[in-house]
Amino acid sequence: MNVLFLGGGRITSAMLAGLRRTKTRHRLQVHDRNPGKLRDLKRRYAVAVEPDLNRAVLGADLLLVAVRPESVAELLRALAPANRPVLAVSLAAGVPLRLLKKMLGAPLRWARAMPSPVCRSGRGLTAITFARSLPNADRKRVRNFFASFGQVVEIPESKFDAFTVTYSCSHGYHALSALAEAGQQAGLDRNTALLASAHALSDGIVTWREGKHSLDALLEEATTPGGIAASAAGGMDAAGYRRAVRKGVAAGMKRTRANARQ
Repeated sequence: MNVLFLGGGRITSAMLAGLRRTKTRHRLQVHDRNPGKLRDLKRRYAVAVEPDLNRAVLGADLLLVAVRPESVAELLRALAPANRPVLAVSLAAGVPLRLLKKMLGAPLRWARAMPSPVCRSGRGLTAITFARSLPNADRKRVRNFFASFGQVVEIPESKFDAFTVTYSCSHGYHALSALAEAGQQAGLDRNTALLASAHALSDGIVTWREGKHSLDALLEEATTPGGIAASAAGGMDAAGYRRAVRKGVAAGMKRTRANARQ
């Protein structure tokens, strides 16, 4: 399958890294207006590059719209003269299928996907959703493509924004940074604080994800009443930890709704 990335930014780089890990047989090509980005991607991933949009779309079987939400309309207007039947998947957060079809409908057949940058390691998670009219064969192609670098979950488009805000790996990195900083203030050196914090977050979560115990059971096991862990968790909650997380998710939802109004 000939796959064309429309946009050479961070998520394109992450997906290319994940695809190269799997030794994919897809023909991969990237279009971007920035020649520096194209040179860098070609050097790092041995991918074909094409600065001319009309030439890039010729022969493409799958278009991945990997630009910022505010740039989607401009890209699709430029793409319009290159009209040809092709499957297109938008990675633009918050831009619904109805707007994509309005910007450029037939002959493009639309789906949406939200891949995580963690896909560069092969442990990604991608949410996908489809236009009702999308044929089953196209749905399978989309699922298989994103499954090549991680888990895929199909959800209704009405849940897409909530998923986008919740699943971001930035939450883990943010928590790791904050916990390690607190560990340093408690007396640990930087490397030891990061090691301890990464264990607390990553290894504990993997134990839940790959095991058979419920989250509540594991939390109860780790926080003995009156113990150090329980005191730390209680102190975080008393300081507004859960409230801060809810406010952060609400701010992200507000941003996705703004994208949909563009």
